[in-house]
Amino acid sequence: MFENQQRDDVEKFIHADAETRRLYFRHKELDSKLEDAGRGCLALGDEALTQMKREKLQAKVQLERMWDRWRQSPH
Repeated sequence: MFENQQRDDVEKFIHADAETRRLYFRHKELDSKLEDAGRGCLALGDEALTQMKREKLQAKVQLERMWDRWRQSPH
């Protein structure tokens, strides 16, 4: 998600507050589970898979908004 950003900036952003940290690590957890499901290592029904994809996308969108606000603020 932050592949094109400076690593130091991303680290500062992630550790800026507890909510950012929680959301970032939840996104990573969902990404890992979805990768496992795609490889067949994690059995998920269609409904569960769809829900996880939605939650991951919502986390990404929220993190991107938080990132934009963080970048515009003095820190």
